[in-house]
Amino acid sequence: MSAPLVAVEGLAKTFDVSAPWLNRVAERKPRQFVHAVDDVAFTIDRGTTLALVGESGCGKSTVARLLVGLYAPTRGRVVFDGIDTVGAGGARPASIRRRMQMIFQDPYASLNPRWKVIDIVAEPLREHGFGDAAGGGGAAVRRRVTDRVGELLASVGLANADADKFPHQFSGGQRQRISIARAIATQPEFLICDEPTSALDVSVQAQVLNIMKDLQVRHGLTYLFISHNLAVVRHVSDRVGVMYLGRIVELADKGMLFARPRHPYTRMLLDAIPDIHMSGRARTPVQGEVPNPLNPPSGCAFNPRCPHANERCRAERPKLLAIEGVQVACHAVEEGRI
Repeated sequence: MSAPLVAVEGLAKTFDVSAPWLNRVAERKPRQFVHAVDDVAFTIDRGTTLALVGESGCGKSTVARLLVGLYAPTRGRVVFDGIDTVGAGGARPASIRRRMQMIFQDPYASLNPRWKVIDIVAEPLREHGFGDAAGGGGAAVRRRVTDRVGELLASVGLANADADKFPHQFSGGQRQRISIARAIATQPEFLICDEPTSALDVSVQAQVLNIMKDLQVRHGLTYLFISHNLAVVRHVSDRVGVMYLGRIVELADKGMLFARPRHPYTRMLLDAIPDIHMSGRARTPVQGEVPNPLNPPSGCAFNPRCPHANERCRAERPKLLAIEGVQVACHAVEEGRI
């Protein structure tokens, strides 16, 4: 089998959220740290989609920013096509930046309101020297960039005339299409999608998802898709990773995870989906709240909300183990109690 395009190994990110030094001294408080991502590992094969799901604050978006290079990892590695993306001194090679792009969650905040669409979509082209290699003067380069922007807008269902408009003249769904056009401008191989449809109406969500699916088939794109909407995840993903308080607790093929979830937290998430078919299946309502990340529980982080927790769960943190074709971090599953 061919090597995966993306391999994440022991990825972790810790943020210092301490009060200012003078406040800490006056109040005699220690420094505080949040382990937003803690020992995350997964791989993504070429042309496939891995979805990360979980409640707000579980570390999904931090993983996305670590992969694309917006955050530097506290420890761990992100290997892209056999290349360590961090490199010496924390610098990321330009070739890696061109091949790996990101679509952000909020289409209202991710586009510069002072720029026209042509400038927004053309920015990565100019940054990576598109059109310069073909020679010619400045006018020839501008013409090539303009033509390329028109092609990109057409690929996401927008017109050439839209290039001369400003972001405020578009709806949320149209703005997200502009974001997608910008992301694919450099012909990347890997797209990181941080909840790209969460700010959109349901009907518009379907349009954007269909565009992304068509682009994946047409260009062989590989996706990391981050969402809290399990219906969307079921539609777009090949594999699903479930995150809880900075760690992956279950990682499985989509069909296997939805048909037979193993981890109690995964079961709880799936039970929260409305049962429109009225199947009569026993369902466990979502219980409790996500613990304070500044003071996480000892042992398994999910143990205060888990109906299967015992003394081992409260004392020992479970490892992500391969059990019956699924990677799961749960003592109850490991011991056969569920």
